[in-house]
Amino acid sequence: MMKIQAKQSVLLLGLTLLPGFALAGELNQANTAWILTSTALVLFMTLPGLSLFYAGLVRSKNVLSVLMQCFAITCLISIMWLAGMYSLIFTDGGSVQAFIGGLSKAFVPDMGTDSLTGDIPETVFFMFQMTFAIITPALIVGGFAERMKFSAMMLFSALWALLVYVPVCHWIWGGGWLAEMGAMDFAGGIVIHVTAGVSALVTALVLGKRKGFPTTAMPPHNMPMVVTGAGMLWVGWFGFNAGSALTADGSAGMAMLVTHISAAAGSLTWMVIEWVKFGKPSVLGIVTGMVAGLGTITPASGFVGPAGALAIGITAGAVCFVAVQIVKRHFHIDDSLDVFPVHGVGGVVGSILTGVFAAKSMGGLGLEGVTIMEQVGVQSLAVVVTIIWSAGFSYLILKGLDIVVGLRVSEDEEVQGLDIILHEETGYHNL
Repeated sequence: MMKIQAKQSVLLLGLTLLPGFALAGELNQANTAWILTSTALVLFMTLPGLSLFYAGLVRSKNVLSVLMQCFAITCLISIMWLAGMYSLIFTDGGSVQAFIGGLSKAFVPDMGTDSLTGDIPETVFFMFQMTFAIITPALIVGGFAERMKFSAMMLFSALWALLVYVPVCHWIWGGGWLAEMGAMDFAGGIVIHVTAGVSALVTALVLGKRKGFPTTAMPPHNMPMVVTGAGMLWVGWFGFNAGSALTADGSAGMAMLVTHISAAAGSLTWMVIEWVKFGKPSVLGIVTGMVAGLGTITPASGFVGPAGALAIGITAGAVCFVAVQIVKRHFHIDDSLDVFPVHGVGGVVGSILTGVFAAKSMGGLGLEGVTIMEQVGVQSLAVVVTIIWSAGFSYLILKGLDIVVGLRVSEDEEVQGLDIILHEETGYHNL
């Protein structure tokens, strides 16, 4: 297991929320201020960062539908988090603790202004972790953009959060069986990117292709919106990764540094490959490379040094670029906004490479009691289990909803666009 501060490891495993467990100490105002800031930054990634990024990538007739989906998911998961998701992840599940938590903190009846998780208010920890739960199902939106019913999207997001996000998050961050095995996921490579990426791929396969894909060109309708959203994602990601240190100290600083290096390396790598292969570098390419670099460094951000981050970023740009070509051009899978090849593949690669570059011999902060190969084995197991769980339950949820409410709008409705059909609004009145 990675050598990290005792306080941080306790928080990440959620042990301070277990009945009977108490951590001596007082409120740390510096740490509290940093996690408050990080919480705002992570929510900034979804609203407006991811919302604008995704909305710019779709066609103009669907721009509002994507913005609506991200906004509605934010509201839905927030209420579900209060009602029980938080408790199921971060409390003691008794005899089933290895797999799921309990409901003792449903609606947080004992949370007050003086309740602490470690040395920060429990309210702040609650909010910080909520923002992670919000952005994960929002990422999946890119896999079914422009063709899913709004009702089906809401039901899928709710069920997916309960059946996929909650258990996987508990296994790794709530003291579950993968945490006991020593799986390392600093800020969500497995918990967020692998679950969302794999589920987006399954969703794209179950729903089928958009009308005209892949023969009809479907370019982004607003590239300035895409770049604006991408910039917000880059900035917000500092709260995502550096905030996961749960302290305002050197570990947070290192997480921020390696996050930035990997994003820059991923961007440049994607740009160069595209430049060589197609003759010109594209704006869409460089921002997609940035997202690949960010997603791939996420699980490793608290464990590796700058050199490791550079290697991970370069790998992310190259591997995710190839994955996009394979998914769309070879298999013709309509993962509309490349969620699986960027987030899913990036999450897998980054999670496995964490076991390599965390070692001191590779410039990392060190492994404890295991070799590189042993840690890579644990990382690989965690990834494989998460892929199977995410794919299996996503498929079951989608098939069930298709029977109950139907998943897709009709072909005629898809041609008209979801903005008018589902919301009776248009993003651009002059079009």
